[in-house]
Amino acid sequence: MPDHTDLVVIGGGIVGLATAWRFVERRPGSTVVVLEKEDAVARHQTGHNSGVLHSGIYYKPGSLKAINCREGKRAMEAFCEQEGVPYELCGKVIVAVDHEQVPALEKIYERGQANGVRCERIGVERLAELEPHTAGVAAIHVPETGIVDYGAVCRRLAEKLFAAGGRVVTGARATALKQAGAEVVVTTTAGDFAADRAVNCAGLQSDRVAKMGGATPGAKIVPFRGEYFELKPSAQHLCRNLIYPTPDPAFPFLGVHFTRMIQGGVECGPNAVLALAREGYGKTTLNVKDLAESLSYGGFLKLAAKHWRMGAGEMWRSASKAAFVRALQRLVPEITADALVPAPAGVRAQAVLPDGSMVDDFLIEQNGRVVNVLNAPSPAATASLNIGSLVVDRLVD
Repeated sequence: MPDHTDLVVIGGGIVGLATAWRFVERRPGSTVVVLEKEDAVARHQTGHNSGVLHSGIYYKPGSLKAINCREGKRAMEAFCEQEGVPYELCGKVIVAVDHEQVPALEKIYERGQANGVRCERIGVERLAELEPHTAGVAAIHVPETGIVDYGAVCRRLAEKLFAAGGRVVTGARATALKQAGAEVVVTTTAGDFAADRAVNCAGLQSDRVAKMGGATPGAKIVPFRGEYFELKPSAQHLCRNLIYPTPDPAFPFLGVHFTRMIQGGVECGPNAVLALAREGYGKTTLNVKDLAESLSYGGFLKLAAKHWRMGAGEMWRSASKAAFVRALQRLVPEITADALVPAPAGVRAQAVLPDGSMVDDFLIEQNGRVVNVLNAPSPAATASLNIGSLVVDRLVD
């Protein structure tokens, strides 16, 4: 018989670790095990995160994203202060590159005001002071946006969990999840783990893990690869902090942007293309099962039919560095292809509904003794400590 714990968390990314830590905080003396299939924590979405501490300006007022981003950001800042994790509130600008984008920019500003974000509409003079190499006709300055090392946050959460009597078991890929009476048993490649409750924070595999436990998720994970370049040191002066475009309100991705990293350097991107595998960080990384599942899913086919023009543009930018450069030049005209070197890609676990719409908010569902976190895209890392509290509320109730 496996050892019995109070809680088992599947997934050692930032949301899983934050949930485990919040549970121990809420119930001191509890026993918690985090199961991670890789050889270390934060190897997937968290470890490929751009490291932005988001303000919450983009999100629909009253949504889980808006509420948890604002409260989670404050919690993350406090955690970093207390634990000595590097972070910086450097600020960012959201830029309208032409007058057609100004109405959309104004709507973002209105959302920021409704969400309590400290932000300011600025003209070209102030934009030139903040980001001298950026082109635009208007912008929003968000001084409270920051940058942080989320990998360091995860490592510190794991250390704190261990000090409180919890465990992180690596090399433990979940292969079965069974609810039996007052117990949940998770079968993994590292053995069986039994607990009173379980939380599924498996990210790119979250819908599959939910099905293991008997749930019927209403959405399926479709993986989108985000490809990046990095500025060479000689070009890093072209971006002081964070430079974002005005996003298309019909699409949940923010468009290619410039991000100064807390570890140093400036990242440019991402685009968003269908990944050939759920963990397909390379352009040629192929998992036939994953790809067939995406391409045969009616929800994805409807999504592709609706956004085919934008999707074609994203694929072209993936195939052509020159096209990627042209997209970046809309924000920073001085950028050249010679200034860019490839940087590691990330994969976003995007939940897509059968009608072809993307789930735009966090999606957390309960199935008996298992809580499934089924959609946690950006700003989930920023909001992770608050998402953890939200999940623990459900566990305790």
